[in-house]
Amino acid sequence: MSTARQFVVEADGGSRGNPGPAGYGAVVIDAQSGEVLAEAAEFIGVATNNVAEYKGLIAGLTAAHSLDPQAEVAVRMDSKLVVEQMSGRWQIKHPDMRPLAAAARAVFPPGRVTYEWIPRAENKHADRLANEAMDAGKRGEQWSPDRSTAQLDAQDARAARKVASAPEPTGPPGDASAGAAKARAALAGSRTEPSTESGTGSGTEASPGGVTVAGTETPAAGWSAPADLGTPATLVLLRHGETALTPEKRFSGSGGSDPSLSAAGRAQAERVAAALAARGTIQDIVSSPLRRCRETADAVAARLGLDVRVEPGLRETDFGVWEGLTFGEARERYPDELDAWLASPDAAPPGGESFGEVTERVAAARDELVARYAGRTVLLVTHVTPIKTLVRLALGAPPESLFRMELSAASVSALAYYADGNASLRLLNDTSHLR
Repeated sequence: MSTARQFVVEADGGSRGNPGPAGYGAVVIDAQSGEVLAEAAEFIGVATNNVAEYKGLIAGLTAAHSLDPQAEVAVRMDSKLVVEQMSGRWQIKHPDMRPLAAAARAVFPPGRVTYEWIPRAENKHADRLANEAMDAGKRGEQWSPDRSTAQLDAQDARAARKVASAPEPTGPPGDASAGAAKARAALAGSRTEPSTESGTGSGTEASPGGVTVAGTETPAAGWSAPADLGTPATLVLLRHGETALTPEKRFSGSGGSDPSLSAAGRAQAERVAAALAARGTIQDIVSSPLRRCRETADAVAARLGLDVRVEPGLRETDFGVWEGLTFGEARERYPDELDAWLASPDAAPPGGESFGEVTERVAAARDELVARYAGRTVLLVTHVTPIKTLVRLALGAPPESLFRMELSAASVSALAYYADGNASLRLLNDTSHLR
């Protein structure tokens, strides 16, 4: 049994722009007592997320080494890229990363350091330190431990996680998310994961199970909503019909050529319009500004006799230079950038938009729409990433859940939002109208 002192190093880094103003944070914790032994943070000027994360790792290891050069260290980070590269499971191809990884390995002898990926919610202390460093840099200063509140914030976050892990009471749909305040906190910190306009994922198509999308119907059996919650705002989420890029599974976001529906896509739009007209529940229609959604929305609006309201927050991710490429082509031409993008929702395709940014605007659009259409059933015609993001946020599901959702072209999903802030998933990827 080892008698060496054992430390936990939690590290993080961030860039506001990627690249942009960047900083890192790291904390050293006694593995036995949980006592915080050291904190480190620094504004490092303009850098990428990955560079900042590596510098945070080096700072944390250096601080641990200064406390005890013979210690054994367990590193915990929410950067999958850094964890996998330092564990030796991923190659380090980017020239900027290699010297940083070498510097990190040089702090302790081989075998003294282990690496573990953790969710962002479990890395709040280091994350807060990194943000304090970036805030200080914005003021033209460097981070000062005397002004830091990161340790107190981390204690509050740990306490909140203990509360969140307690069993939830049964009640109206969405209570499993723990009520409005807790749900909003979870939404604010949520991340999204990669998805292209192809809509592919590792899961299988979900069965609607006979659940319909009417805004006034009773939730699934086993739930009983109190009368004072009233009629929820029901968002019926329609993915647009196919374009020429959809069958080829090419990146098709908001920064490309804005393609029209193909002949197959127009036929899909007409079929979904007929199905929604037969249900007779849609009261309003809101669309992404992109052409494929507007054309799909117009087909439904013509059948229902409704106007279409455009909401910019519902547009697809801007995939930058990857627009029009297949995943394989992006991997071949931009391997390091793609690795970084897959590893962190804060990383953006070159010239594009990060999934963290998408989450912020989609959540803001959701809040505005839920308030505007309280008690009504509104059709949102949008894209893969916004729909998956709305579903994941409503469920309070972990980021990896997006890989287990399939969204076919012209598929219908539905979410109900209640007056207490809770949400209920009513339907996912229904394509029965296309058969």
